[in-house]
Amino acid sequence: MPLAYVVNTLDRKANDRPDASWIATQRARPDAKLVRISGDSAVLRDGQLLTGNAETGPLTVFLGLDSMLTPWFACKTDETEGLRDLRSLAMEEALPPEQLGILAQARSLIQWHERRTFCSNCGAKNEIADAGYRRHCPSCNMDHFPRTDPVAIMVVVHEGRILLGRQSAWKPGMYSALAGFVEPGETIEDAARREVFEESGVRVGAVRYVTSQPWPFLSNLMIGLIGEALSDEITLDQKELEDARWFSPEEARMMVERTHPQNLYAANPMAIAHDLVKTALGL
Repeated sequence: MPLAYVVNTLDRKANDRPDASWIATQRARPDAKLVRISGDSAVLRDGQLLTGNAETGPLTVFLGLDSMLTPWFACKTDETEGLRDLRSLAMEEALPPEQLGILAQARSLIQWHERRTFCSNCGAKNEIADAGYRRHCPSCNMDHFPRTDPVAIMVVVHEGRILLGRQSAWKPGMYSALAGFVEPGETIEDAARREVFEESGVRVGAVRYVTSQPWPFLSNLMIGLIGEALSDEITLDQKELEDARWFSPEEARMMVERTHPQNLYAANPMAIAHDLVKTALGL
């Protein structure tokens, strides 16, 4: 199962989308695609992503052109019929990977606009610009751009074993990589080292990059790493984690394959943490 939301083949046309007349031409095309977003959900009909040219409201953004040069847009909707949340769609592999990526892009942009109606500098109402990739304040002339928050997520290894933790809110049996937001003035590697130490008390030395995953809840970019522990002593921060422990390669492999005798498992296959565990095990 591929990581969810990582495939997106749309050409976002960054050089063309500031041209309002070009965007208007794309919106008027009879083959234009419009996906409807409501919170963490999208509208489906008969198991298919509902697209098609339709009357659009004030919150409509341009996504890009597909390989057939067909324009894709997204809008906020109040529809309730046919709504499916993006997590379930990914877990069930209900849509092609590239459509999941498009939905992640759409959901992130729509949510950003919902939270940036007013200028954070002067409080005036912002205007949508660049087909949804910028908000402009006509009062103080400030521009606001969609944000992506980087999250460092890391599987730590020590003498063949891997360190995983779990939060009390998670489903029973699920263990995952330790993770946290990258703070201002901090490298990705140092953010991962800091988060692992804060949550588990384990010091980490060498860190290597593996892969990344857009995570549209809320517009995060998960940056996947594997780190080498300098020691294996755990001092748990119980405000952050319910448990953290070292797993042998054999036990971790059973968690990936979901054959663990205690029904423990290594996150869900759609998530980057699952992929990191497999990478650490050489699977």
